[in-house]
Amino acid sequence: MIEARGRIANLSVREREVLDWLTEGSSNKVIARRLEISPRTVEIHRANMMHKLGARHAADAVRLRLEAKLEPNISA
Repeated sequence: MIEARGRIANLSVREREVLDWLTEGSSNKVIARRLEISPRTVEIHRANMMHKLGARHAADAVRLRLEAKLEPNISA
């Protein structure tokens, strides 16, 4: 849990938002609409997030987020 929280702490605010929406099962297109950014920008944030977390797949990133037991930082 501590390692997962440490990795997540290295994310930018926007990367954390993308991770939170990804954890909710949202697609890049839905995340883009919610954050009022382009889907391409979501892809870039997602790629940076995956790199910082050391995740190879979206499921790895979601698992880390759940393992960290952090409250989501999103507003519907």
